Amino acid sequence: MTGSETAVLREMRWWDIEPVLELERELFPDDAWSRGMFWSELAHARGPGATRRYVVAQEDDRIVGYAGLASSGDQADVQTVAVSRDHWGTGLGSRLLTELLRAATAFECAEVMLECRIDNVRAQKLYERFGFETIGVRRGYYQPGNVDALVMRLTDPSAPAHP
Repeated sequence: MTGSETAVLREMRWWDIEPVLELERELFPDDAWSRGMFWSELAHARGPGATRRYVVAQEDDRIVGYAGLASSGDQADVQTVAVSRDHWGTGLGSRLLTELLRAATAFECAEVMLECRIDNVRAQKLYERFGFETIGVRRGYYQPGNVDALVMRLTDPSAPAHP
């Protein structure tokens, strides 16, 4: 068994940044996040004023996925969802997204937004299964490749998902 069955989801901590960066660079070579970006996000993920929720999926000693959400007022934004290629199709992306939607509900967000590369059909299908709808396009959003992003919205993160 791999992926959804054996990976453990837990809060991302600072010591996860290096293995997450390795996976980030492998999956998103043209527009990978920097170390500083992850540090900045995690700085807002703990304590009574937390506005972020980041989780990793760990299988044995290996990070095989991660995801993050930012909240502001009654809106949350999916910042990232990533699953190692050898775990694609296992349901791990659904588990990670479910965790983010739980966090959005805990943050009392009425809607969740995200941007998705227009060429990432796999991710689009995942988001659509959860009820996200395309509401716009951001031209040239992903740099340096100048790739467009679909803007997607989920209007009730507390509703049961259909992964």
